[in-house]
Amino acid sequence: MDNNLEGEEVEFRKHAKYFIRFLHTLPGRLASHDSTRVTIAFFAVSGLDVLDSLHMLTDTFQQDICNWIYKLQVVPKPGERGYGGIQGSSTFDVIGTPDSCGLQLYRWGHLAITYTGIAVLVALGDDLSRLNRRAIIEGVAAVQRDDGSFSATIEGSEQDMRFVYCAAAICAMLNDWGRVDRKKMADYILKSIRYDYGISQHYEMESHGGTTFCAIAALELSGQLHLLSADTREKIIRWLVFRQQDGFQGRPNKPVDTCYSFWIAATLKILHAFELTSFQDNRDYVLSTQDPTVGGFSKWPQAYTDPFHSYFGLCGLSFLNEPGLQEVMPSLNISMRAYRRLQELQRNWTLLEEGLAAGNGEVTVHIE
Repeated sequence: MDNNLEGEEVEFRKHAKYFIRFLHTLPGRLASHDSTRVTIAFFAVSGLDVLDSLHMLTDTFQQDICNWIYKLQVVPKPGERGYGGIQGSSTFDVIGTPDSCGLQLYRWGHLAITYTGIAVLVALGDDLSRLNRRAIIEGVAAVQRDDGSFSATIEGSEQDMRFVYCAAAICAMLNDWGRVDRKKMADYILKSIRYDYGISQHYEMESHGGTTFCAIAALELSGQLHLLSADTREKIIRWLVFRQQDGFQGRPNKPVDTCYSFWIAATLKILHAFELTSFQDNRDYVLSTQDPTVGGFSKWPQAYTDPFHSYFGLCGLSFLNEPGLQEVMPSLNISMRAYRRLQELQRNWTLLEEGLAAGNGEVTVHIE
């Protein structure tokens, strides 16, 4: 890869300050996103991680973020159905609200929030010791549907490729697939490959760059990428490469958009075909959406910036080996630094489980 791409400079410090502002307060225009505040925190924390700027958050503030995530963890009582996981905000935990009002009936884990919540904890160096991993994995299995797809919550939610990915990411991060049926999941993915070899959000829908990522990443995370035939794999790569105009578009005949510099590029990285794209054109487009005054990236030039496009724009630049940015692990959508920390945690869990199985009362684990 070319490390000497030319063009506009990345405003590292301004982007870092941009993310920090979103961790302290949300603008009024994002009030409707209260139920997904954990996801917004994911974009901000992970953005700082990719910028190598987590040190700009005090240790106390980082711990406050971790404590907040844990407060949103939902663990079913013995005998209750599997609704474990992490919820998106404290909406259903209003202090002083009596149980008789019924709010507790709507407290359940959400796959996207659980995935991003765990990712935030890992990025901040937490050891995940306060997670009820069993309840989370049982919660993932509880929302798998008969066709192999997943819904976001135990009831009242769509079921589609987005949540297939979240389920796969959660199980991969916790190194436990429990009762999740991986074969059914793979069958659902393979049946969602469309006539043009993009992959749709659900059966018979239009090919889409975001859901193509979700499908391919889920196959890799579940150890099933080999189920794609060589011919199918090449045709998926062809569809992905054709999404580049200067930046990348999510669907044919649609405008390019900054976030697809992650969705399309990450999928090509997983398939080892990213080198088939134009790095210079990609970089030029992403930086054309940068706000050089207050930081952040937008989906299109001269549009409003937001944490979502800001984070994915930086990931896209990281894939281009932009100097100063941390490497991103494509299929889990976290920094390689966070991924290595996660691998260390998983090794310790394995040692602990093996020690307990052997009847050894003393097991020593080591965290970097």
